[in-house]
Amino acid sequence: MAYLGEFISLIVAVLWTASALSAEIATKRTGVLVLNVWRMGLALAACSLLLFFSTGHPLPLMAGGQAWLWLLLSGFVGYFLGDWCLFNSYLVIGSRFGQLFMTLAPAFTAFFAWVMIGQTLSWFTLLAMLITLLGIGVAVTDKKGTESGHPVTFKGVLLGIGAALGQGLGLVMSKIGLDHFTSNIEGTELSDMGFVLPFASNLIRCIAGLICYTGWLMVSRARHAHGARPPLGSMLRDRKAMIALCVTLVSGPFLGVGLSLAAVQYTAAGIASTIMATTPILILLPSHWLFGQRITLRAIVGALISCVGVSLFFMV
Repeated sequence: MAYLGEFISLIVAVLWTASALSAEIATKRTGVLVLNVWRMGLALAACSLLLFFSTGHPLPLMAGGQAWLWLLLSGFVGYFLGDWCLFNSYLVIGSRFGQLFMTLAPAFTAFFAWVMIGQTLSWFTLLAMLITLLGIGVAVTDKKGTESGHPVTFKGVLLGIGAALGQGLGLVMSKIGLDHFTSNIEGTELSDMGFVLPFASNLIRCIAGLICYTGWLMVSRARHAHGARPPLGSMLRDRKAMIALCVTLVSGPFLGVGLSLAAVQYTAAGIASTIMATTPILILLPSHWLFGQRITLRAIVGALISCVGVSLFFMV
């Protein structure tokens, strides 16, 4: 099928848009910690079931110690620290601007890949970073574009940057862990695991995320008297929150991640990544419908500039 990779990439962009919007809805109803305990737990279960039916084992025990270490660290940085910042940014500045700041993730990825694994950081990459920052600057200084009609707050900006930093660093750690994973498996077995290898790696990352969010939720509830923090069971009693959680789970850490990895198998990584980076544009209209955010010319221009900046990362 012609343009299969491009078509899959567009589906991923739509899925990530749905994930951002549903996560904002669920976060506002249950809080960041409760949502992410459920999200990590269900994603872990889904990946474990897929791995069991594919290999006969519910856990990737063949990964080896080095792979487990790096992938657990990746889960801590990406799923815990990065997603905590991202989901809180949805509460402060909304999913539209939260996703706009995520266009900084390739810049952080390029930087940490240069620092940690020696990949080249060229002047073209630096130019892409500056253009992406310019687009974000144009959009977030639009006083008419937010839900409340107020400018994006400094706290929201810090959370957005933290989310992008967590994803960028987490991705580099994932690559290191995945390299250790593949080097620990024999050639024939590696070929047989080709399809589920990304999900097996993601399973390990989910374990770290689940442990961290559960621990933080328990500490947080212990510090607040009279059960001020919503319990895990509150999700089950909230139908809208459960629907939003299911959409977030399927479109984000499970199906979204899997299809994003499949996309690069059928088209060039640069083309796939550029199409998938159009989420800040796709999210404009649904965020207007769901949250009343105004669609201004400045917001559109800022999102387009940021997407151009992201595309430049993959033209090096």
